[in-house]
Formats: sequence, structure tokens, C-alpha cells
Amino acid sequence: MIQRTRRLRKNPIIRELVAETRLSKDMFIYPYFVVKGNNITQPIEAMPGISRFSPDQLVKDVEKGLKVGVNKILLFGVGEDKSEDAHSAYDHNTVVADSIRQLKKNFGNDLYIVTDVCLCAYTTHGHCGILHNDYVQNDPTLNILAKMALTHAQAGADMVAPSDMMDGRVGAIREMLDENNFESTPIMSYSTKFASAYYGPFREAADSAPGKGDRKSYQMDYRNAHEAVREAIIDEQEGADIVMIKPALAYLDVIRAVRDNTDLPVACYNVSAEYTMAKVAAKAGLVDGDRIIMENMYAFARAGANIIITYHAREIAEKGWV
Repeated sequence: MIQRTRRLRKNPIIRELVAETRLSKDMFIYPYFVVKGNNITQPIEAMPGISRFSPDQLVKDVEKGLKVGVNKILLFGVGEDKSEDAHSAYDHNTVVADSIRQLKKNFGNDLYIVTDVCLCAYTTHGHCGILHNDYVQNDPTLNILAKMALTHAQAGADMVAPSDMMDGRVGAIREMLDENNFESTPIMSYSTKFASAYYGPFREAADSAPGKGDRKSYQMDYRNAHEAVREAIIDEQEGADIVMIKPALAYLDVIRAVRDNTDLPVACYNVSAEYTMAKVAAKAGLVDGDRIIMENMYAFARAGANIIITYHAREIAEKGWV
């Protein structure tokens, strides 16, 4: 007897009825790059359709997003004062802290703000921690990261997201937040962040490329999947509320492996080169851009991601794809 599985693919109605993976606009977080100044909107050449905004223009763009349901954002500061010890990272007047205050003043709890916690935009050398003898020092970096996270929470951030990949940083941030009465502020840890070539456009956007060397001594080796799971489990034990895999598209197996080994929500970051490749290929007429974008989104969810951080989030919402 023929097994007729095509019965459940006969028309759109039945296909929707039996679909195994579903997306919701509530799953998406939209990243923003913010710069000091006023009345600034700077298109990012390497990321078509994405711009850097000064805080006043950020407020205007976020308002547009809210109208189509984009109510969760991730903030990255650009062009901050740089030093060897990254002391400006926890200054209360950083562009990130200022942006948080302006956004909360305008939108209150209608907008959920996540902030990236990392030192690469605040160091003269562009690495994600304190550099000594050409090696990023783990433990001296932890207190700076913790103070940075606290500054963001004090400004009004709803969640902090450490992306540095230092050992012990989730525990250090959790302790700092708890000691200062921010025990309700969650941590979304970049628990599994690979040393990847997929970050190229981001480093232009965020002005965060290392001045020399690379980040392979602290970001993960992309050949290692078991280690990725271990990193996620360690961050969970230290107090992470959400664990993240970054990049996403080439790491669907890692998303699934982490999903199978934790009860925490799992996020993935659809990073800059993944975004740009889809946009450039579509512009060149090589692919159907809309279909490629959504196929990728469903792949992330199918692999086990509950949360998708993507530069496509605004477009997805505006076009009503979810």
C-alpha cells in the first residue's frame, strides 16, 4: 500500500493546520546601533537598510517599529570614548545609558530594552577585555563588565546581554545586579559565541574590530559542538536566564544541541553577514529574498530557538510575515 503523506500537503489550509514549526512576532528582537550626537542617521554600507542613530533619531525610529509590533530591541553603543582599561564602559553618560533613559521616557514599559555588555567598543585595542602582553585577561575584565551591566540596569534596561565570552562573567554580573537591588533584571548570555567570519559587517557598523590579533583565545572554536553545550550549561549554573547561540545559520546543530540540554529559553543571533548575504543576493536577483529570509527564520525555530535576534525583524513585522 502506498503511504500517502502528500494528503497533508494538498492545499494551503491543510498545510497550515499541520505545520510543525510556527513563528510569532513575539519571538523577535531588533538590534540597533546608537551614536553620540543629535539628528544623526548614518546608513551602514555593509548592511543595506540598517543605520546608526543618535538617541533623538533612535526614539523616532523605535516609534515607527512599535507601530508594527517591534517592541523588543537590543542596543549597541558606537563611537564611545576608548581607553586601555575601558573605564568609559560603565560611565553613566554613555550613549547607551542616555538612549535607554530617552526611550523609557518616551515609551515606558511598551518597549523592552536589552543591552549588549562587552568592552570591544570601549577599548583602544578593540578586544572584549583587558589586554596585557597581547593576551586578553579574564578575571580583571569581570568587574568592568559587571559595572557596565549595572550602569545599564540603573539607566532602565530591562535585560542585559554579556557578549564578551569571559569565563565567569555571568556569575559576576548576577552578583553585581543582585547586590544593587536589580535581582529582577534578567541576563541573556551569549553563552555560545563562536570566533566567526560572519561578524564582518557588524564590526564596521559598531567600530569594534580588534586592532591586532583575533578573538580566538576567548570566542569559541567553530569546530566544537560539545564545548558549546558545556558553555551554555555553565552559564545556566551561574545564573543566566536565557542562553544564546551566535551566529545562527551555520550553527543550527548547536542550537539543537543546546536546546536538548537546557530548560532555559534559547536565543539565536542571525548576525550581520547572514543578513547582508541575503540582502545582496536578493538585490542581484540571485534569490527570492523574502522567501530566503523566512526560510532562515523557520530554520532557527525548527532547530529549537525560542528567541531570534535579527536585523530582518522590522521588515518581517512591516510586511506582516508573522
